[in-house]
Amino acid sequence: MTAATLPLARPSNATATRARARALTVISRPGLVLAILVIALVILWAFLPHLFTGQDPLQGVPSERLSPPSGAHLFGTDHLGRDIFSRMVYGASLTLRATLIAVLVGLVIGALTGLVAGFVGRWVDDVLMRVVDVMLAIPGLLLSLAVVTALGFGTLNVAIAVGVSNIAGFARVMRSETLKVRSLTYVEASRALGSRSSYTLRTHVLPNAIGPVVALSALEFGTAILSISSLSFLGFGAQPPTPEWGSLVSDGRDYLATAWWMTTFPGLTIAAVVLSANRIARHLEGR
Repeated sequence: MTAATLPLARPSNATATRARARALTVISRPGLVLAILVIALVILWAFLPHLFTGQDPLQGVPSERLSPPSGAHLFGTDHLGRDIFSRMVYGASLTLRATLIAVLVGLVIGALTGLVAGFVGRWVDDVLMRVVDVMLAIPGLLLSLAVVTALGFGTLNVAIAVGVSNIAGFARVMRSETLKVRSLTYVEASRALGSRSSYTLRTHVLPNAIGPVVALSALEFGTAILSISSLSFLGFGAQPPTPEWGSLVSDGRDYLATAWWMTTFPGLTIAAVVLSANRIARHLEGR
């Protein structure tokens, strides 16, 4: 009985050792810990906003308009007397949901495009990559503007537009990894044994090529927040009075001289989330 249980205990101990090593690696990097805490806080804002503020993000108090930061209003109030902190907290849900949609659109379509191009090759690769080259030649924000202009205003349309602008980057990385994995011995052996291309693609190529693409999605998460906030700043996102991070920055641009906090605190929050997402992405890439 003892001999039979030993082989089962060793993998468990090895798994626990690897988990402890990873935890120590994270703890030994204060910047990474801070980045994780920032992202975790924003996620809690999105799902449990009532735990962080009791203020109504849509209801303003005219007598408290343009009040500076204080104990009652952590980020101050805007030109209608609405609490900016509560609008940031409740706006996190809309902004993060749009960001997630944008990353998923770029990841799914881009990864499938790169996977097919890299695995099939020949004229399929040429056609798909020329389309990707055209998309890469257009600045991302300009391409997003073109798409959202065609689709119309709204947070969902903004998310789709940003996702479309991210497709080319995901496709390039996925194609590169697919070409690398396709030439490995076990893929060639699978083909030699007569396995179907779909089986080889699904079982051998995709699981071993998707890693860098997932790491890229973490990096694109921060970029997508910036793009969505930029489009919201320009007025393409959620319409007033719905709180959205980019529109909150836009609301304060006419009051920079008299109410700097209207733009400063939303802008600093966006910057902190983007930098945190980029730090986590670098960790996932092994840096």
